[in-house]
This record gives sequence, C-alpha cells and structure tokens, in this order.
Amino acid sequence: MQKKHTISVLVENHFGVLSRVSGMFSARGFNISSLCVGETEDTSISRMTVVVRGDDAALSQVIQQLNKLVDVIDVKDLTAESFVERELVMVQVGVESARRHEVIQLASIFRAKVVDVGAQSLVLEVTGAEGKVNAFIDMMRGFGIEKLVRSGEIAIPRSPK
Repeated sequence: MQKKHTISVLVENHFGVLSRVSGMFSARGFNISSLCVGETEDTSISRMTVVVRGDDAALSQVIQQLNKLVDVIDVKDLTAESFVERELVMVQVGVESARRHEVIQLASIFRAKVVDVGAQSLVLEVTGAEGKVNAFIDMMRGFGIEKLVRSGEIAIPRSPK
C-alpha cells in the first residue's frame, strides 16, 4: 500500500551527495514529493528531509541501500515516530487596497505574516504542517494567487518525554 514517508538522512556535507541520495530514490521508482537540505549544527554535516509515497517493503530496501553509501551517516524513516514537521510558503496575492484589510485579517487566522506590500499585491508568509499550509493556500485562491513558492517539508523527531 502506498503511503507518505518522511525520511531524515544525515550526510557528510560534500559535493555530489545530494545527487547520489536522490538518485537512490528515483532508481527504485519513488517520486520525491519534497526534498529539503541544509547544514546542521555541525557545518560538516547536512540533514536531508525527503518526502516520498510508496510501500513499506520497497522503502525499506531504499533505506538499507542509503545506509551503504559512503557519505551517509544515518537514515531514519520518521513516519513511524512522533515528529514535528513544518513547511514555509510565500504567496503573492493580487489585491487592491480596498480589499487588503480582508486578506490581512484572513491571513492572521493562519498566523501568516505580510512580508511585502506592492501597489496591487501583498506577499504573505506562512509556516506550518501540510494541512495548515494547504488550507491557507485554498483560502488565498479566492483573492487571486499570482505567485506561490513552497519550501518543502522539514522534520525533526519530537523530544523524548
């Protein structure tokens, strides 16, 4: 059965590692829904958050193969754990000054921030889990989305209680 998997991959921060890791997923027929990479608290190590849909058995094989790559330090499928996920989205909404207050008021419900104001548009930023982000985007469609940029999901395991 196909389900969403959020994979955390710690890698050495070297040239070509991103290509090898993402290639491992595509070689096994996984379409990557989201891929975010950034340095960790140690600048020689990066964390990749990869979101894919697939069955457990095939994904288990990919994880085993990833663990064999030289530059890979650790691989975890966070799906079975408790974890915190966030995504950043910026949306440029075409809106005249008469309706700005309406857009800003609706955006405040989602705790979105106005990050830029133009003569005929606003740029709004919102962070949150996928459901919140999608709901925000759906609400903004009614005002006319001119541009939309999504960061992709980042995730971290929850702290032990």
